[in-house]
Amino acid sequence: MIQDMMTCGASVEETLELWARSLRAAKERIVPLFTQKRVADSACSFLDVLIGNDPRKTGWMRAEAAGDPGPWRQQALLGRGRWDADALRDIVRNYVIEHLGTDDGVLVVDETGFLKKGQASCGVGRQYTGSAGKITNCQIGVFATYVSARGHAFIDRALYLPKDWTSDRERLQQAHVPDDVVFATKPALASMMIERSIEAGVPFRWVAADSVYGVGDVERTLRRAGVGYVLGVKGNHWFGSWATNPLIAGEAKDIAANLPEQDWYRLSAGHGTKGERLYDWAYLALADLDAEEFDCPIAGPWTRGLLIRRSIGDGDLAYFTTWCPKGTTMQELVNVEGTRWRIEECFETAKNEFGLDHNETRSWHGWHRHVSLVMLAYAVMASVRYQANSRKPKKTQRRTRSSSSAGPYRKSGASS
Repeated sequence: MIQDMMTCGASVEETLELWARSLRAAKERIVPLFTQKRVADSACSFLDVLIGNDPRKTGWMRAEAAGDPGPWRQQALLGRGRWDADALRDIVRNYVIEHLGTDDGVLVVDETGFLKKGQASCGVGRQYTGSAGKITNCQIGVFATYVSARGHAFIDRALYLPKDWTSDRERLQQAHVPDDVVFATKPALASMMIERSIEAGVPFRWVAADSVYGVGDVERTLRRAGVGYVLGVKGNHWFGSWATNPLIAGEAKDIAANLPEQDWYRLSAGHGTKGERLYDWAYLALADLDAEEFDCPIAGPWTRGLLIRRSIGDGDLAYFTTWCPKGTTMQELVNVEGTRWRIEECFETAKNEFGLDHNETRSWHGWHRHVSLVMLAYAVMASVRYQANSRKPKKTQRRTRSSSSAGPYRKSGASS
């Protein structure tokens, strides 16, 4: 991880100092959440283990790092302790915006699965998760990641409860689910996270998400807020235009099939691990609406459109409903869509390095506390990476032989 952060200038020593200073600052922010010092100490030790090199972030490992004889204090931190995981979520969000926030940020929404055995863990059930690529016994968490030119990190999360959970009051009580929690679809959870971000003043111009979130709650929330979006939809999603020549009407897949080749443009959706992420793209502006027509706080005309992505290799198609200020270029829409893979990077890193899926608790509070602490660890890492990569490398000076000097040429220590 240190090497990954040193791509632009900070030395190992400088990066380690950034780590130490950033971790101390993060701990100082969360200590007021706890009424007892020993619980605060357990939370700080929890962070130390999450950021450490141990591949498993279990209660026993956290206890060993804290010098405890067993995992009981760590378990109490996540389960029996009295502290507000949502307050920690807000601390994480503020930390991320302080260090990574820019006016043109993108909020990316997606979900991930947590494979489980048994039926006791809160929200567990047989449901589809892309993490496994199939229907399996798991929990589903919906997440919001903030993406900017400075980096990316989680800022919100929600545990999805299937209907067979929300309709079983006894089961909810056993998992310590708050009484005011009712069934909410994944798009509804995403919409609530977007609204929280807006109310908190998070600076973002766009939201990107896949087809789970492409219609309904999320669209309505963003239009009312004056936020642009690029949201995935299925091939059978119907699109229609007005005041265009010719008129456009039909399912996305049929519209794409009838496009002439000159309507496709090869554009990059961003730089990936294997270079530029090139696809062929087509964009159709379907209708213009003035902000006054839908109570948008951002004055001026907005355009509803259809963005289509075609894989260069196999011709596979993906479809996106878009909403943006009139005059927005196709390249900007493509750039927004290209931010979606950042949340996948968050999931992979958080699970592989920070123990996102190593939660051993079964309760509602345990899930939200564990995940929120992991989010804070990830935010610290993202901040350190940005700071380390922003530093200019120190220039080294090479001593050269003077024309009047005698004897063999010797390299200085700085140039050796």
